[in-house]
Amino acid sequence: MDKNTIIGFVLIGAVLIGFSMYNQPSEEQVRQQREQFVKDSLAAVKKKNDAKLAEEKQAKAEEAAKVDSTALFHQALNGTANDIVLKNDKLELTLSTKGGTIKKAVIKGYTGHQLQTATTAKDKNAGDSPDLTLFDGDDQSLNFMLAAKDANIVTKDLFFTPTEQTDSTVTLTADAGAGKTLVLNYKLGNSYMLHLSFQAKGMAGIFAPNTSQMDIDWQARCRQQERGFTFENRYATLTYKEKESGTDYLSETSEKRDEPIEEALDWVAFKDQFFSSIMISKNDFAANALMTSVPQEKGSGYLKNFEAKMKTFFDPTGKTPSEFEFYFGPNDFQILKNIEEQSTFGKDLELQKLVYLGWPIVRWINRFFTIYVFDWLTKLGIPMGIVLILITLLLKVITFPLVKKSYMSSAKMRVLKPRLNEATKQFDKPEDAMQKQQAMMQEYAKYGVSPMAGCLPMLIQMPIWIAMFNFVPNAIQLRGQSFLWIDDLSTYDPIIEWGKNLWMIGDHLSLTCILFCVSNVLYSMMTMRQQKDQMVGQQADQMKMMQWMMYLMPVMFFFMFNDYSSGLNFYYFISLFFSAAIMWTLRKTTDDAKLLAILDARYKENKNNPKKMSGLAARLQAMQEQQAEMQRKREELERKRKGLGK
Repeated sequence: MDKNTIIGFVLIGAVLIGFSMYNQPSEEQVRQQREQFVKDSLAAVKKKNDAKLAEEKQAKAEEAAKVDSTALFHQALNGTANDIVLKNDKLELTLSTKGGTIKKAVIKGYTGHQLQTATTAKDKNAGDSPDLTLFDGDDQSLNFMLAAKDANIVTKDLFFTPTEQTDSTVTLTADAGAGKTLVLNYKLGNSYMLHLSFQAKGMAGIFAPNTSQMDIDWQARCRQQERGFTFENRYATLTYKEKESGTDYLSETSEKRDEPIEEALDWVAFKDQFFSSIMISKNDFAANALMTSVPQEKGSGYLKNFEAKMKTFFDPTGKTPSEFEFYFGPNDFQILKNIEEQSTFGKDLELQKLVYLGWPIVRWINRFFTIYVFDWLTKLGIPMGIVLILITLLLKVITFPLVKKSYMSSAKMRVLKPRLNEATKQFDKPEDAMQKQQAMMQEYAKYGVSPMAGCLPMLIQMPIWIAMFNFVPNAIQLRGQSFLWIDDLSTYDPIIEWGKNLWMIGDHLSLTCILFCVSNVLYSMMTMRQQKDQMVGQQADQMKMMQWMMYLMPVMFFFMFNDYSSGLNFYYFISLFFSAAIMWTLRKTTDDAKLLAILDARYKENKNNPKKMSGLAARLQAMQEQQAEMQRKREELERKRKGLGK
């Protein structure tokens, strides 16, 4: 070790020692730190003791409330749980006298898949039943809680006595003695709507004078009803309608616990892909309700655990009952829209928004076109696969003028390619790329051709594709409907299953997804060849990168759509097939020589009379001339600058 190194280490040591001494706290600072530590320690101990005392106080209060509740409802706290069935042609509900709420809901006329223990497609279909069980037993619970002066009344602990029972109505009464009762009146309509009236009679004295609300705790385990767990889970959401706004929902992918909702609510829905349980309050659910949605594991037989903790109107005098309406039924747009007419609450419920139809422009397409055409074709008794084909054909007919316009624009550019190559051959150097582009645009303008004319009509068609992307997975009419090799158009159609999830693929291969992706590759090849035929110079080289992207996109689609419904993949496959057929027909029926003659005539006319050019062609030429003038001025300034520099 040399002398300089030793001196360096000594200096570093001196700096460190000096810095430590400089930052060492004074005796006063040390004393203050010790006092603060003691204070913090005492505060922590006090906080811990306070928390423990609060817990003990709460436990004593709950125990006292339980004793008081037992004394108040000593007769209703003991009994035997019996089932009561309310039914009509569409719905069968089983109520339990223990708790007085619905324990089972069966929706008639919709196939029920027994998926909880099924492991193969054969097993999944073998246990099918003609009716669908929305929930049963512990799958769902509803609890009303009332805070009295000396008791907490919890309806789930009470046994109710049924009276005035028919197929559609029942009155359930919990007796508190001395003329005090809780009364639940149920009335099932002729559809999927159930009305509930909740009333406390003769109990005004046991509540505080300012009591005006009661608590509701509604919980449900959302069953897996369809074969495709991942796909169905995308549509299983806790959805709610804000009183002064529209509908909203908790995240369908992430876990949310006790999420506060700041606005008052008209209704809350536990929704899966095709069916919903909805609770509506006549007097609203108060602001700051707490909502929970917890996704479940694949193979559990359940999609999500839902919970809604809410408050709503309660009249302790018993003069005005608390009223609710429940909907247990399909997510059918027209049915949900008509349910509002059956409601007695006079609210703008907008239940049909449970059927998601996409963003505004897409929603309008589905709302005012797709749904009506789909319903009309469905009523004709046509197989659902044919319905999808007919809708595809109808959309192709409607958009044909745009498609033809787009194709003709491409055809014009194709037949002009030799002329453009000749007109721009002097700009083949890489540094002349901008000048070449300008020259091309000028030539296009003289021929009255707009390169953008082929893009806009195709962009207009995109909302239709997106509209069907949102409509088909929500069309309950496709559920359970078979077509050709497809067993169920509402879920995937596996050609092979292996019972174990693979990353990005899942546990199956869907045939319609493969057909869609293969047809997408072939259609991309057709369109890319057509575009390449109209490219000039370096544009053709630039197309190579785009070609790879167009070929990779179907591969990406495979990983996205392998879990999607076969109905959606089938629609896209048929749509691409018809698109390819239209493009092939237009290509065969276009006379290139005749088209070129028309363009040449227009070129001569515009050349002799430039003012004749109008619209986009004239604007393009003006833009190109302006850019050329600006470029000329820049070059002139650059030459002057270099001249001055010399």
